[in-house]
Amino acid sequence: MSLVQEIVDVTLPNKKYQILIGPGLHQSLPDHMHSLQGEHVILITDDKVAGFWLKPFASQMSNIVSRLDEIVVREGEPSKSVETCNQLWQKMLEMGADRRTIVVALGGGVVGDLAGFLAASFARGIRFVQIPTSLLAQVDSSVGGKVGINLPQSKNMVGAFWQPESVIIDPLVLQTLDEPNFRAGMAEVIKYGLIMDDEFFHFLKSSVDPIRGRDPQILAKVIAWCCRCKAQVVEEDEKETSGRRVILNYGHTYGHAIENVFGYGTFLHGEAIAIGMTCAARLAMELGMVDSDFLKSQTELFLEFGLPVECPENRHDELLDAMKRDKKVAAGKLSLILPTRIGNVVSMAAPSDEKIRNSLVN
Repeated sequence: MSLVQEIVDVTLPNKKYQILIGPGLHQSLPDHMHSLQGEHVILITDDKVAGFWLKPFASQMSNIVSRLDEIVVREGEPSKSVETCNQLWQKMLEMGADRRTIVVALGGGVVGDLAGFLAASFARGIRFVQIPTSLLAQVDSSVGGKVGINLPQSKNMVGAFWQPESVIIDPLVLQTLDEPNFRAGMAEVIKYGLIMDDEFFHFLKSSVDPIRGRDPQILAKVIAWCCRCKAQVVEEDEKETSGRRVILNYGHTYGHAIENVFGYGTFLHGEAIAIGMTCAARLAMELGMVDSDFLKSQTELFLEFGLPVECPENRHDELLDAMKRDKKVAAGKLSLILPTRIGNVVSMAAPSDEKIRNSLVN
């Protein structure tokens, strides 16, 4: 019996691939990773994920590839740096990587972003596969082809659009994910309901207990729902040219500023985004775009999953400055994604600095 419970097709003008989702899928990788057969594979992971999953995944892949090399980086956002990239480019050269080599990203969003950028940039672009091991990566960063690294002043400022060959998602690997990171992943899950699917939002409200209990069947359904939402947006606007894809940034301009000002690692990405969505909803309410019921419903679901909703105080000017350095600033003008109702958001020019500062105040 196939272990694939859900399949999400991603069809783009120059690329078509599948997202395979199913509990226990990591036990049958050779059946689903045909693009790797007979090739040189460089498996990239971090030191935390390696302790749980490097050996079982490497064992599966070694059965189908001609040569398997492994690279382990330090866990966390600091690994998404120019310095780390330079070290790994050199290491890939030493490993004999060429244009037939395939990079496999085994880890959370940091590993996926870093490994994907290495693949996009090495030898002017080589193939890569995503095997996300965190909830956030499974529902968001592994889908859509955005890869990149951070500069000291700005998150994800250097990067590329580089689509994977495939994405392999096993909800069972989430059993080893620590509780803070699982909660943080739920911020991106909830985001999909808020920006484009009110039915999904209400499904989440009715499924809090099995999701918190990490029921693998429910998680497979939740992950597939999120991936379909993101795939739909990416298919409509792969490289953020039409403006459709920017809806995925709901809460992110605020959230990236929080990560930058308070230091990467002070808040997990999903925690910062939950705070950011709260600030965005507060601003939308002040502008008359939503009522207090919207903010209440959003906040209650965040709190159900233990997510923070209060912006740290006393550094609001720094946060505003950081928002203005966001990579989504165009021609010196900041735009924000703001809600109009559950299931819909719009992009609009940022209002006055005073209103943005007010939205940071709890």
